[in-house]
Amino acid sequence: MLRTLLGEPPRENEGLIADAVDAMVKTVQLAEREIGRSQDPTHDYRKMEILTRGLISSIDELEQSAFAAGFFREKVKTDFIDDMDPLEKSDYARYVYFYKDGFIRLFSLLDKLGCVLDDFFELHTEKVKPHYSYFTVLRQFPYLKVHTGLGTELDEIREAYQEPISVLRKRRNTEIHFMNMEMQDDLWQRHQTLHGKIELEDLDRYMKDLWLGYEMACKSLIAVFSYINQLFDKNEAHSQD
Repeated sequence: MLRTLLGEPPRENEGLIADAVDAMVKTVQLAEREIGRSQDPTHDYRKMEILTRGLISSIDELEQSAFAAGFFREKVKTDFIDDMDPLEKSDYARYVYFYKDGFIRLFSLLDKLGCVLDDFFELHTEKVKPHYSYFTVLRQFPYLKVHTGLGTELDEIREAYQEPISVLRKRRNTEIHFMNMEMQDDLWQRHQTLHGKIELEDLDRYMKDLWLGYEMACKSLIAVFSYINQLFDKNEAHSQD
Protein backbone atom coordinates (compact mmCIF):
# COMPACT_ATOMS: atom_id res chain seq x y z
CA MET A 1 0.00 0.00 0.00
CA LEU A 2 2.66 2.56 1.01
CA ARG A 3 4.78 1.75 -2.02
CA THR A 4 1.84 2.59 -4.27
CA LEU A 5 1.31 5.90 -2.46
CA LEU A 6 5.01 6.69 -2.92
CA GLY A 7 4.90 5.87 -6.63
CA GLU A 8 6.89 2.66 -6.21
CA PRO A 9 5.97 -0.78 -7.60
CA PRO A 10 4.35 -3.23 -5.18
CA ARG A 11 6.67 -5.41 -3.12
CA GLU A 12 7.29 -8.92 -4.34
CA ASN A 13 7.83 -11.14 -1.33
CA GLU A 14 11.25 -12.73 -1.30
CA GLY A 15 13.87 -13.68 1.25
CA LEU A 16 12.98 -13.51 4.93
CA ILE A 17 9.51 -12.03 4.58
CA ALA A 18 8.57 -14.65 1.99
CA ASP A 19 9.72 -17.45 4.29
CA ALA A 20 7.89 -15.93 7.26
CA VAL A 21 4.64 -15.40 5.37
CA ASP A 22 4.80 -18.86 3.78
CA ALA A 23 5.22 -20.50 7.21
CA MET A 24 2.29 -18.54 8.63
CA VAL A 25 0.06 -19.21 5.62
CA LYS A 26 0.72 -22.93 6.09
CA THR A 27 -0.28 -22.63 9.76
CA VAL A 28 -3.54 -20.94 8.73
CA GLN A 29 -4.23 -23.73 6.24
CA LEU A 30 -3.48 -26.44 8.81
CA ALA A 31 -5.70 -24.74 11.39
CA GLU A 32 -8.54 -24.46 8.86
CA ARG A 33 -8.17 -28.15 8.06
CA GLU A 34 -8.44 -29.01 11.76
CA ILE A 35 -11.52 -26.82 12.06
CA GLY A 36 -13.14 -28.70 9.20
CA ARG A 37 -12.13 -32.07 10.60
CA SER A 38 -13.09 -31.63 14.27
CA GLN A 39 -15.46 -28.65 14.11
CA ASP A 40 -13.12 -27.12 16.74
CA PRO A 41 -15.54 -27.19 19.71
CA THR A 42 -13.14 -25.23 21.96
CA HIS A 43 -12.35 -22.68 19.20
CA ASP A 44 -8.62 -23.16 19.77
CA TYR A 45 -7.84 -23.59 16.09
CA ARG A 46 -10.05 -20.68 15.12
CA LYS A 47 -8.13 -18.51 17.59
CA MET A 48 -4.82 -19.71 16.16
CA GLU A 49 -6.00 -18.90 12.65
CA ILE A 50 -7.03 -15.36 13.61
CA LEU A 51 -3.84 -14.64 15.57
CA THR A 52 -1.69 -15.92 12.72
CA ARG A 53 -3.52 -13.83 10.12
CA GLY A 54 -2.91 -10.83 12.37
CA LEU A 55 0.82 -11.53 12.40
CA ILE A 56 0.88 -11.81 8.60
CA SER A 57 -0.57 -8.30 8.47
CA SER A 58 1.84 -7.09 11.16
CA ILE A 59 5.03 -8.15 9.35
CA ASP A 60 3.71 -6.64 6.13
CA GLU A 61 2.98 -3.33 7.90
CA LEU A 62 6.40 -3.32 9.60
CA GLU A 63 8.21 -3.85 6.31
CA GLN A 64 6.19 -1.10 4.63
CA SER A 65 6.93 1.37 7.44
CA ALA A 66 10.66 0.61 7.27
CA PHE A 67 10.60 1.01 3.48
CA ALA A 68 8.79 4.35 3.72
CA ALA A 69 11.21 5.61 6.39
CA GLY A 70 14.13 4.70 4.13
CA PHE A 71 12.41 6.32 1.13
CA PHE A 72 12.16 9.68 2.89
CA ARG A 73 15.55 9.34 4.57
CA GLU A 74 17.14 9.35 1.09
CA LYS A 75 15.57 12.76 0.43
CA VAL A 76 17.26 14.32 3.48
CA LYS A 77 20.64 15.71 2.40
CA THR A 78 21.30 18.45 4.98
CA ASP A 79 23.03 17.84 8.31
CA PHE A 80 21.29 20.61 10.25
CA ILE A 81 17.55 21.18 10.60
CA ASP A 82 18.09 24.96 10.61
CA ASP A 83 19.64 24.71 7.13
CA MET A 84 16.74 22.80 5.55
CA ASP A 85 14.33 24.38 3.13
CA PRO A 86 10.58 23.73 3.71
CA LEU A 87 10.48 20.74 1.33
CA GLU A 88 13.40 18.98 2.99
CA LYS A 89 11.91 19.67 6.42
CA SER A 90 8.71 17.99 5.24
CA ASP A 91 10.66 14.97 3.98
CA TYR A 92 12.54 14.77 7.29
CA ALA A 93 9.24 14.90 9.20
CA ARG A 94 7.90 12.07 7.06
CA TYR A 95 11.05 10.04 7.71
CA VAL A 96 10.62 10.56 11.47
CA TYR A 97 6.95 9.57 11.29
CA PHE A 98 7.56 6.28 9.48
CA TYR A 99 10.70 5.48 11.46
CA LYS A 100 8.79 5.81 14.73
CA ASP A 101 5.85 3.93 13.26
CA GLY A 102 8.31 1.17 12.34
CA PHE A 103 9.78 0.60 15.78
CA ILE A 104 6.39 0.83 17.45
CA ARG A 105 5.07 -1.80 15.03
CA LEU A 106 8.13 -3.99 15.67
CA PHE A 107 7.42 -4.34 19.39
CA SER A 108 3.70 -4.66 18.78
CA LEU A 109 4.44 -7.60 16.48
CA LEU A 110 6.79 -9.23 18.97
CA ASP A 111 4.26 -8.94 21.78
CA LYS A 112 1.57 -10.47 19.54
CA LEU A 113 3.98 -13.30 18.78
CA GLY A 114 4.49 -13.71 22.52
CA CYS A 115 0.73 -14.10 22.94
CA VAL A 116 0.70 -16.82 20.28
CA LEU A 117 3.54 -18.67 22.02
CA ASP A 118 1.93 -18.32 25.43
CA ASP A 119 -1.46 -19.50 24.21
CA PHE A 120 -0.38 -22.33 21.91
CA PHE A 121 2.19 -23.82 24.29
CA GLU A 122 0.21 -23.05 27.48
CA LEU A 123 3.12 -21.23 29.12
CA HIS A 124 0.90 -19.27 31.57
CA THR A 125 3.19 -16.24 31.46
CA GLU A 126 0.52 -14.10 33.13
CA LYS A 127 1.36 -15.88 36.39
CA VAL A 128 4.86 -14.39 36.17
CA LYS A 129 3.80 -10.96 34.92
CA PRO A 130 0.19 -9.93 34.20
CA HIS A 131 1.15 -7.60 31.35
CA TYR A 132 3.98 -9.54 29.79
CA SER A 133 6.15 -8.89 26.75
CA TYR A 134 7.58 -11.24 24.12
CA PHE A 135 10.85 -11.34 26.06
CA THR A 136 9.09 -12.45 29.24
CA VAL A 137 7.47 -15.30 27.30
CA LEU A 138 10.87 -16.48 26.02
CA ARG A 139 12.05 -17.00 29.60
CA GLN A 140 9.19 -19.42 30.21
CA PHE A 141 10.62 -22.09 27.89
CA PRO A 142 13.75 -22.85 29.97
CA TYR A 143 11.92 -22.17 33.23
CA LEU A 144 9.18 -24.72 32.45
CA LYS A 145 11.59 -27.00 30.54
CA VAL A 146 9.17 -27.31 27.60
CA HIS A 147 9.85 -27.10 23.85
CA THR A 148 13.45 -26.35 24.68
CA GLY A 149 14.58 -26.61 21.06
CA LEU A 150 12.28 -23.80 19.98
CA GLY A 151 13.07 -21.78 23.09
CA THR A 152 16.81 -22.06 22.45
CA GLU A 153 16.43 -21.07 18.80
CA LEU A 154 14.36 -18.00 19.67
CA ASP A 155 16.79 -16.98 22.38
CA GLU A 156 19.72 -17.30 19.98
CA ILE A 157 17.91 -15.03 17.53
CA ARG A 158 17.23 -12.54 20.33
CA GLU A 159 20.88 -12.65 21.39
CA ALA A 160 22.12 -12.11 17.82
CA TYR A 161 20.08 -8.91 17.54
CA GLN A 162 20.42 -7.79 21.15
CA GLU A 163 22.17 -4.49 20.43
CA PRO A 164 19.77 -3.00 17.84
CA ILE A 165 16.72 -4.35 19.66
CA SER A 166 17.90 -2.75 22.91
CA VAL A 167 18.41 0.59 21.15
CA LEU A 168 15.00 0.41 19.47
CA ARG A 169 13.28 -0.56 22.71
CA LYS A 170 14.77 2.46 24.50
CA ARG A 171 13.54 4.71 21.70
CA ARG A 172 10.11 3.11 21.83
CA ASN A 173 9.90 3.60 25.59
CA THR A 174 11.06 7.21 25.27
CA GLU A 175 8.51 7.90 22.55
CA ILE A 176 5.59 6.35 24.43
CA HIS A 177 6.36 7.25 28.03
CA PHE A 178 8.66 10.29 28.10
CA MET A 179 8.98 12.60 25.11
CA ASN A 180 9.19 12.48 21.33
CA MET A 181 12.25 10.44 20.40
CA GLU A 182 13.73 13.10 18.10
CA MET A 183 13.20 15.80 20.75
CA GLN A 184 15.30 13.82 23.22
CA ASP A 185 18.14 13.98 20.68
CA ASP A 186 17.61 17.76 20.42
CA LEU A 187 17.63 18.11 24.22
CA TRP A 188 20.93 16.22 24.49
CA GLN A 189 22.48 18.51 21.90
CA ARG A 190 21.20 21.60 23.72
CA HIS A 191 23.03 20.36 26.79
CA GLN A 192 26.23 20.10 24.74
CA THR A 193 26.03 23.49 23.03
CA LEU A 194 23.52 26.10 24.13
CA HIS A 195 23.72 28.28 21.04
CA GLY A 196 24.77 25.88 18.26
CA LYS A 197 22.59 24.53 15.48
CA ILE A 198 20.83 21.21 16.01
CA GLU A 199 22.54 18.47 14.00
CA LEU A 200 20.48 15.57 12.74
CA GLU A 201 20.79 12.15 14.33
CA ASP A 202 22.73 9.53 12.38
CA LEU A 203 19.89 8.64 10.01
CA ASP A 204 21.74 5.77 8.35
CA ARG A 205 22.51 4.13 11.69
CA TYR A 206 18.92 4.59 12.82
CA MET A 207 17.65 2.98 9.61
CA LYS A 208 20.11 0.10 9.99
CA ASP A 209 18.77 -0.56 13.50
CA LEU A 210 15.20 -0.61 12.19
CA TRP A 211 16.00 -3.04 9.38
CA LEU A 212 17.86 -5.29 11.82
CA GLY A 213 14.79 -5.27 14.05
CA TYR A 214 12.72 -6.27 11.04
CA GLU A 215 15.15 -9.13 10.32
CA MET A 216 14.89 -10.31 13.91
CA ALA A 217 11.08 -10.32 13.68
CA CYS A 218 11.12 -12.29 10.41
CA LYS A 219 13.53 -14.90 11.75
CA SER A 220 11.51 -15.29 14.94
CA LEU A 221 8.30 -15.77 12.96
CA ILE A 222 9.95 -18.36 10.73
CA ALA A 223 11.25 -20.30 13.76
CA VAL A 224 7.90 -20.25 15.60
CA PHE A 225 5.60 -21.16 12.74
CA SER A 226 7.93 -23.74 11.20
CA TYR A 227 7.94 -25.45 14.60
CA ILE A 228 4.15 -25.22 14.95
CA ASN A 229 3.71 -26.66 11.46
CA GLN A 230 5.95 -29.59 12.36
CA LEU A 231 3.76 -30.27 15.39
CA PHE A 232 0.66 -30.21 13.20
CA ASP A 233 2.27 -32.67 10.79
CA LYS A 234 3.34 -34.99 13.62
CA ASN A 235 -0.14 -34.96 15.15
CA GLU A 236 -1.69 -35.78 11.80
CA ALA A 237 0.76 -38.64 11.27
CA HIS A 238 -0.08 -40.07 14.70
CA SER A 239 -3.82 -39.82 14.04
CA GLN A 240 -3.36 -41.87 10.87
CA ASP A 241 -1.42 -44.67 12.61
